[in-house]
Amino acid sequence: MLTKGQIRYINQNRHKLSPEKLSSNLKLPIEEIQKYLELNPAQKAPFYFYLIMILIPILFLIVLEVGLRLFNYGTDLSMWIKATEGKLMLNPEVARRYFSTIKSPPSSIEDIFDEEKKDNSYRVFVLGESSAAGYPYMPLGSFSRYIRKRLELSYPQNKIEVINISLTAVNSYTVRDFIPEVLKQKPDLILIYTGHNEYYGALGVGSLESLGNSRSLVNLILYLNKFKTTQLVRDFIQWIAKIFTGDDSKSSGTLMSRMAKEQTITFNSDNYKAGIEQFRSNMRDVVESVKKVNVPIILGTLASNLKDQKPFISVQDKKYEPAEKIYEKAQQVYSLSNYKSADSLFRLAKDLDALRFRAPEEINNIIKNFGNEFNIPIVNVDSVFDAVSPNGIVGDNLMTDHLHPTLHGYQLIGKIYYDEMNKNNFLPKNISPSINYSEQDQITISRFPYSKMDSTISAYRIKLLKNDWPYIDPKNKIPLTKLIIPHTYEDTLALKLVNDDINWIECHQKAAERNLHNRNIDGFLQQMEILIYQYPVIVEYYNYIDQLALDLLKIKDFEKAYKVLLKRYQIKPSELSTKWLGTIDLNSSRIPSAIKYLEESVSLNPNDNQTLYNLAGAYALNKDYRKSYDVISKVLNSDPNFPGAQNLLQQIKNLLNK
Repeated sequence: MLTKGQIRYINQNRHKLSPEKLSSNLKLPIEEIQKYLELNPAQKAPFYFYLIMILIPILFLIVLEVGLRLFNYGTDLSMWIKATEGKLMLNPEVARRYFSTIKSPPSSIEDIFDEEKKDNSYRVFVLGESSAAGYPYMPLGSFSRYIRKRLELSYPQNKIEVINISLTAVNSYTVRDFIPEVLKQKPDLILIYTGHNEYYGALGVGSLESLGNSRSLVNLILYLNKFKTTQLVRDFIQWIAKIFTGDDSKSSGTLMSRMAKEQTITFNSDNYKAGIEQFRSNMRDVVESVKKVNVPIILGTLASNLKDQKPFISVQDKKYEPAEKIYEKAQQVYSLSNYKSADSLFRLAKDLDALRFRAPEEINNIIKNFGNEFNIPIVNVDSVFDAVSPNGIVGDNLMTDHLHPTLHGYQLIGKIYYDEMNKNNFLPKNISPSINYSEQDQITISRFPYSKMDSTISAYRIKLLKNDWPYIDPKNKIPLTKLIIPHTYEDTLALKLVNDDINWIECHQKAAERNLHNRNIDGFLQQMEILIYQYPVIVEYYNYIDQLALDLLKIKDFEKAYKVLLKRYQIKPSELSTKWLGTIDLNSSRIPSAIKYLEESVSLNPNDNQTLYNLAGAYALNKDYRKSYDVISKVLNSDPNFPGAQNLLQQIKNLLNK
């Protein structure tokens, strides 16, 4: 007969100890232990017990996630944020999904669009990396800005929205991650130009931010990164790492120089093939997602500097000569005018370059194959750049460095995409353009918002880029004070911008203020037009121009006032600009132009008696007496004592009775 203590011991340890061990510990015959276990089998836990055990960690994570969100822990990594009421833009913090070790991750060129798409809206999204964002001419010089300006000029009756959400130092992982949210915004068209950063862009196989070669793992982590709980875990791990290793993250140098961890990736190596497969699989997911919802898409092949960019890193290979020797052979063949062979050798040298900052030819082959497989348009940017380059090989004529185009090069890319949009009937439907197609390109470039200071900023960015690895040994870097010597006030502003002492808005605002102080009206208006084109929702910028116009009108400087008002009108017509443009035209006997502006002003404010009175006078001078009579009658109905109105009415009656 077992005692209560023995029974209690058996029940407590039956799942941990064998019958033999229980027998030994209790000094009882094993038969007695086995008999008790058979007569008193362990009770099986009910189903809900296991369900609760599964739900507890899930509920804990849900409660933790909700709590972290309620207390605004960490960073908001959602795709879009409100730029202002009713307007959205890409969240400046969204890049932190892909950059965990970089203190200042890149941001977009901050294009803004309506939260609720309007009926007359034509909405285009542009995705890619730095060469799609327009480096070094950001934010104004990207090819998307050419497309936007051309659409605005050609289809003024449409609400044109070209939203470039490209980021520096990212690759196809980011494009794939962005696409679901882009499709929710009802795009009319998607344009993609990506592939150069497949190895060193965030999460690439050779990147500082790499998570390994498993695409499934990387995409799972990207999905989990959208949760605050993931941020908490990541922050904790980084905090622990800093305790033991210190904060040794490389913060100096360009982002380009910081992102390359595996600096040598040889041709056809495992990492090389992993990068190719990464691009192929991610972009296949992108195209399939877009095709599934029947949104038009255009992909572009990639251009890079072939002739004037020698390989960064040459390595010995059993099959090929070092990249640098191939490049030297290409130069020799080129000098002998054998341009076709030279082109092949330049491309081979690029592919053998073990520092993979330029996309290998296989990337372009994948893009072209997608065109055939999915029946989607492909713009052959690479071939067009060759075609317009001396002797058919791209060099410094269209490139600022190893792969970023010149401003003319970006405008050419914009034209290539635009021509393909027209060819495939992707432009706004059922509307004729206001400008002949053959004239659109030239007019777009002539109206492109870009200043001399913007060119200086871009030149300084390239100087900084080429004053760092891989262009030079970092030990030989030239100090900034010697590298860049400003000569003008705007040069100084440009230097402060590239040195992160001021931001882009401050740079242009200060330039505008200096021009206004020096009474350089043209310079002031150019800077304000650029600010408004970049940030059309900032009302203060329009007010600055309006106030200048009013100040000039007050001192009766009508010539300068007209110039200011005309620029304000070109940026966005307003009641003030149309009223005074029409009034000045009327006083200068430019009657047709006066009627045009005054009619627009009346459409914006039909109750301004002064504008109506001026319009009645313009109609009378144009001998359109019936219209003049109707308008002046409206003035008198509103204000019978309006100065001069009775006299004008009597004159018109006399003319009508003749």
